[in-house]
Amino acid sequence: NYRVHRYKHLIVSPHYTRTKFIKLIDREILHALAGRKTHIKLKMNSLSDFKMIDKLYEASNAGVKIQLQVRGICSLIPGIPGMSENIEAISIVDNYLEHSRVYIFGNAGLTEVYISSADFMTRNLDGRVEVTCPIYDLAIKKELIDNFNIAWKGNVKVRYHSYKLDNKYKPRNHHAPFRAQFETYKYYQNKIEVIDEVVQGTN
Repeated sequence: NYRVHRYKHLIVSPHYTRTKFIKLIDREILHALAGRKTHIKLKMNSLSDFKMIDKLYEASNAGVKIQLQVRGICSLIPGIPGMSENIEAISIVDNYLEHSRVYIFGNAGLTEVYISSADFMTRNLDGRVEVTCPIYDLAIKKELIDNFNIAWKGNVKVRYHSYKLDNKYKPRNHHAPFRAQFETYKYYQNKIEVIDEVVQGTN
């Protein structure tokens, strides 16, 4: 026997993670049905839990726009009319092995951002100790959203998770190459240069 702890801010598997994410998705569904702006942006390694997949389908059918960055296993089938037409899913496998999980919920303009050790896999939600935490710091929140959006703009080393199961590379359509991992590197390089300038200016 062991004691089940309650937490003020942390969301801990195997007791609370599934329930919390279902509530967050349900809230986006209610916003969409009420005509408010809503979106879900999820970055993870694997998406294979069928209950969570069904909940994302439900959100899509309610009109929630969903962007998924799933590096590995993706059992969800995006782009099916009447089932997942509001869901897009990509995979980026490039120079650096990415292992982060970032979950963004639009919440009608009051965006909430979470980082997590858990993928949307049954073993992570129900069978292991995993931790998800909300991001309250506005600067860090913006940074995580920027990171997601940079990756979404990528057109190099990016594949679509497709209902055709062909996983084709994202076409450039005559756009200049935009390699998401390298652009993320530049993003942080620029931030460091700005910080250095501020520090030097105060000396």
